[in-house]
Amino acid sequence: MTDSIAAGRPAATAHGHSRLRTYARLGKLDVYDYYLGIFLALTAALFPAGAFTTRQALVLAVFLAGEVAVLMAMVALDDVTGFRDGSDLANYGPDNPLRNKARKPLVAGALTVPQALRFAWVSAGAGALLWAGAAALAPHHPLWALLAAGTLFAVSLQYSYGLKISYHGFQEVFLVALGAVLVIVPYGLVTGGFSGFLMVQAVLFGFGPLMFGVYSNTNDVAGDRAVGRPTVAALVSERGNAVFIGALSVAEFLIGAVASATGAAPWWFVLLMLPATALRARQYLTGFVRGDIMTARRTGFAVHRLSVLLMIVANVVVGTGAAG
Repeated sequence: MTDSIAAGRPAATAHGHSRLRTYARLGKLDVYDYYLGIFLALTAALFPAGAFTTRQALVLAVFLAGEVAVLMAMVALDDVTGFRDGSDLANYGPDNPLRNKARKPLVAGALTVPQALRFAWVSAGAGALLWAGAAALAPHHPLWALLAAGTLFAVSLQYSYGLKISYHGFQEVFLVALGAVLVIVPYGLVTGGFSGFLMVQAVLFGFGPLMFGVYSNTNDVAGDRAVGRPTVAALVSERGNAVFIGALSVAEFLIGAVASATGAAPWWFVLLMLPATALRARQYLTGFVRGDIMTARRTGFAVHRLSVLLMIVANVVVGTGAAG
């Protein structure tokens, strides 16, 4: 395969898909759930509506574009490492028919490692420029926000590549931190601060990637153990992993409940989030009572999206109430 474009059309892979679609799969652009945090930052900063400026909106848009680029780099580098160490070949091979091999262009033979690396580093460069641009445009420059964005950028590129942080037991913590930073940093750039309620939302947003990540890890336990990737699922027994994920599910509920009880969130916040709590319970039952881990993983995306929608509603209610 070449990188050229023949006759004005995108070069096609051996599987008949355009090169652009193949790179989109490498960058996991169909998994937009990581990007929904920008709507929490927006709705938290939006009120009073008359005070929200075009400049603030532009900062959020540029930050979001940089976020997409940085995460495309992260997941592309993850795919390179997974292909090289054989874990993706095991997890997406013929012995695991529930996983779609087309989502892994290296495993499917649609891209080469050098092509994937070029895509990753170009994406990383674009992300760095866009985040720097968002910071330059921002009306506020809190040091904590700049440090958090810089740290996330550096760690994302080392998550599965280079230092391979996820191969040293920090995967689950990173996933929560990733989601939280993607909420609080853009909010900080446009407002100059953050609130306790926003931090509660940021942590709950981080639970989204965590809670479909741990179900993926449960499915991929054999491949991860084979290459020494120490996810909780790979380190403990099947029962221990079920207990761990059950504890995470309860902890997610308790974050909202404690926030409502202590005043960090409105008293009604825990009640508003009950539909997501119920769906999270259903996810657990599907995965560990019925034994259908992959359906449970897909349910995790629905839980995350519903949670974001409910938190947006909370921000609008709080914002309009304060404005009134």
